[in-house]
Amino acid sequence: MSEVKISAETRTEFGKGAARRIRRDSKVPGVLYGHGGDPLHLTLPGHELLLALRTPNVLIALDIDGKTNELAIPKAVQRDPLKGFLEHVDLLLVKRGEKVNVEIYVQTEGELAPGGNLLEHVLNALPVEAEATHIPESVTVSVEGLTAGDSILAKDIPLPSGTKLAVEDDTVVLQVLAAQAEEAPEGEEAGEAGAEA
Repeated sequence: MSEVKISAETRTEFGKGAARRIRRDSKVPGVLYGHGGDPLHLTLPGHELLLALRTPNVLIALDIDGKTNELAIPKAVQRDPLKGFLEHVDLLLVKRGEKVNVEIYVQTEGELAPGGNLLEHVLNALPVEAEATHIPESVTVSVEGLTAGDSILAKDIPLPSGTKLAVEDDTVVLQVLAAQAEEAPEGEEAGEAGAEA
C-alpha cells in the first residue's frame, strides 16, 4: 500500500463562507478524527489530495503545521456533483500496527461459461479488517467457467496475509444470472398475426 505525504494546516474558520474561501485557494477543508481525541479541522492542498485519493484506501502521512506528523486514511470524501472537485474530506487517524475496518474493491478475471450469462456484483467492495499500513487496494477473483446460478461467497475470495473478512463468510459477493430473453410487446405479436391472415 502506498503512503503519500501531504502538508496540512489547522484551520480556525468554519462555515460555508470559510469553506468557499478555502476552495477558491485550490485547497480542501477536512477533519481529522479518531482515537477518542477532539476532531482537528484542517486545510489540505487540493491537487495533492486529489492525486492521493486516486489510490483506494491510501495511507496519508500528514505534516500538520510543520509540527506534528500523523497517519490517516480517508473515511468520507465529498465531491461537487457536477464538476467533480473535492469539497470536503474526513480523515481517520491511524497508528502503525493498528487494525482498521475498510472496504476493498473486488476485481474479476476470466470468462463466464458460454450462453449469455450475466455477472452481478452484489458487493462492489468487500469489508475487511487489515493493519493500517498494509491495506490492500483490491482483491482479484476468478469467474472462469461459472454458469447461471453459481455464486462466489466472501470466504471464497483469496485475501492477502494479515487481512481478515469483516462480513459473514457466506455473504454473496458475486453471482451469475441467466440472460433474460427479450419479449416482444403484445401489440407487435398481434399485428404480425393479422398481417399473416
